[in-house]
Amino acid sequence: MSYEVLARKYRPQTFSGLTGQEHVSRTLQNAIDTGRVAHAFLFTGARGVGKTSTARILAKALNCEQGVSLEPCNVCPHCREITDGSSTDVFEIDGASNTGVDDVRELRDNSRYLPSHSRYKIYIIDEVHMLSTTAFNALLKTLEEPPPHVKFIFATTEPHKLPITILSRCQRFDFKRVPLIKIVGRLREIADQEGISINDAALALIARKGDGSMRDSITCFDQVLAFCGNSVADEDVASLVGVVDRRLLADISAAVFCNNPQGALEAVKRVDAFGYNVRQFTQELVAHFRNLLIIRSVPKPHEILDLAEAELDELQQQAGEQQPSDIQRRLTLLVKAEAEMAHASFPRLLLEMALLKMAALQPVLPITQLLDRIKHLETGVASTPELLPAAAPIRSAQPSLQRDESSVPKKTQQLAAAQRGGWERFVAYCLEQKPAVGAILEHGSPLFYAPDRIEIGFPEGSYFLNSMQDSDNKRAVDELAALFMHQATVVKVTPIRSADDRSDPPCSLAEKKKRDAEQRSAEIRREVTEHPVVQEALRVLEGEIVEIKEL
Repeated sequence: MSYEVLARKYRPQTFSGLTGQEHVSRTLQNAIDTGRVAHAFLFTGARGVGKTSTARILAKALNCEQGVSLEPCNVCPHCREITDGSSTDVFEIDGASNTGVDDVRELRDNSRYLPSHSRYKIYIIDEVHMLSTTAFNALLKTLEEPPPHVKFIFATTEPHKLPITILSRCQRFDFKRVPLIKIVGRLREIADQEGISINDAALALIARKGDGSMRDSITCFDQVLAFCGNSVADEDVASLVGVVDRRLLADISAAVFCNNPQGALEAVKRVDAFGYNVRQFTQELVAHFRNLLIIRSVPKPHEILDLAEAELDELQQQAGEQQPSDIQRRLTLLVKAEAEMAHASFPRLLLEMALLKMAALQPVLPITQLLDRIKHLETGVASTPELLPAAAPIRSAQPSLQRDESSVPKKTQQLAAAQRGGWERFVAYCLEQKPAVGAILEHGSPLFYAPDRIEIGFPEGSYFLNSMQDSDNKRAVDELAALFMHQATVVKVTPIRSADDRSDPPCSLAEKKKRDAEQRSAEIRREVTEHPVVQEALRVLEGEIVEIKEL
């Protein structure tokens, strides 16, 4: 017995079986229930979304031996004939092959005769926009006043090519692209019925390849099964369908957010090694950062992003606590690089330059925080009886820093000292040997640091905790610790909960860098705003300081 492809085997046979076209099936069922079935229908939409399948289901519902019903029985001879394509009263015509006026005249003449054994004579014309102008004109009269036993169902992917005289005589139904999550659900049903072992992430890759087409997605799934058999791995799907590995996108975004140019360029090297088209990969990267931006900008990203639940959770971990403005700045650089690639001889160079700029960007302080600081500075200046030298505020701030340090618990001071000493050297060593691993460690807090034992804390549920718990990364840290300490060292990774007893863990190196940068920016702004020359210039010109750049 010949093999039946999955797209035909699992073709919907009832209105309830249509996926993603509930608005169409509900309208047609209501029309059947109330007896308001039109004589001509026009089904429009992208390929593989269910136009022809819906036409067959409607034909079966109208000609079913059980009577005109909301759902065909699919067991009577009439329903089975329509399903098999052998009905003498339901004609499926390819508009691309029967484009001439003679073909339409023959159809018009045959439509006058009563159906042989069915209730209606139904003409299903696919790709109807391919008919010639004279053929459309020959069909107009019959379409306007057809015999009571005739129904026309037209299907097309390009409704704008149909004459307005045809459009005005048909009830039009626009078929939508099937959402990715519904395609994944349908593929899961097929996989379960076929006994296929595959996870939702791989199904999402297949569904994304289908681009909203259920038929294309099922056909791609059939091809994957021919390659992998009954057990399908994510790597096999990615290599077969030619989509970008999501982990590669995650590695680049992590390197950029960690200000790690080494890791970003290594990822570009992997892109070239995999043989991806650089511009297409950049477009995927743009879409990836767009998803991250939406996740950090709106409270309900699942209502906007067409992503599977597993993919959405992974992206939320990658976005972490990044500010939307920082993601948007990086996305702007990517969009500009992608546009320039259309006329570039070296697209890889443009991608590398964009990633280097993205990795060099520093966090932007919120406007409200800047306004509060300026207000605080203005209050301090107003209460000062006379202008002090520019360097005086910096010297006067030193005792307060010392008092802050004295208020820190002794245990925290010891851990901070370890962080400034051996911990910083260890992380620097890891960055030199394995930049990707070192970039993750920069976001960890040294809860305990000794030659024979290191305990590293990460916020619970964070992307960096999940990355460090990966077996490959954990093994790499163990090896680097043994080499750095020149002895066997136990490395423990601990999640830090918000309500944990360890309420004040040492800050990570990434937090320290960010804090130092903010402090440096505040000191520079204080020096500038309190300088007598600047104050005199602001008074004379009646201006304000918009931006301060350090040369």
